[in-house]
Amino acid sequence: MTDVLLLADLHAQYGHMDAFLALNPDMVIIAGDLTDCGPVGPAKEMLAQIDMPSFAVPGNCDMRDIIDLIEESDTVCLHGTSIEVGAITLTGIGGSNPTPFGTPFELSEEEIGRIMERATARMQRNVHNVLVTHAPPLDTLDSIGGAHVGSACLKNYLQSFDLVCCAHIHEEKGIMECDGVKVVNPGPASEGNCALIHFGEEPGDITIDLRSV
Repeated sequence: MTDVLLLADLHAQYGHMDAFLALNPDMVIIAGDLTDCGPVGPAKEMLAQIDMPSFAVPGNCDMRDIIDLIEESDTVCLHGTSIEVGAITLTGIGGSNPTPFGTPFELSEEEIGRIMERATARMQRNVHNVLVTHAPPLDTLDSIGGAHVGSACLKNYLQSFDLVCCAHIHEEKGIMECDGVKVVNPGPASEGNCALIHFGEEPGDITIDLRSV
């Protein structure tokens, strides 16, 4: 079994990192918003704390140069690419579809489509196939005030994966299943929220525990 710690929406609040890492995961995934619309530099020390394999995508509140910072660290930037880690294939896309707030890392649905086309072209089918995205697919943990604000393009790719790790909508911490695909939003790590994902040896053997530290 492989235990994965899923974090998201840190928003430059790193005070819970020691408690997160004390959960002793085999690897760490960060689903965006490492920072809060400001300088990316403070995230460098946070990433340096992680002493196991780690993977990240940027969020809509990250400046675009967060990609360079991640790539210069020991954390793998998944944005627009796919990588095999043992029995798990991770495919990633950062940023978000457009919001009303004009945040730093927003993408049109057309851009999301081009990035996903490139990333899935590199994807090797595996025992477990995971999409790491900051923005949720449309109609999956994406509700604000009764409106669904997720990405329509990402929804079109849902069936390519067994699990979708998303974030962005702080109020939608939770787990759901959509047409047989598990979707998890761990909740904002800035408030001590995370998820532990347990990957077994067989396809579909994925269990998820939402945690607070």
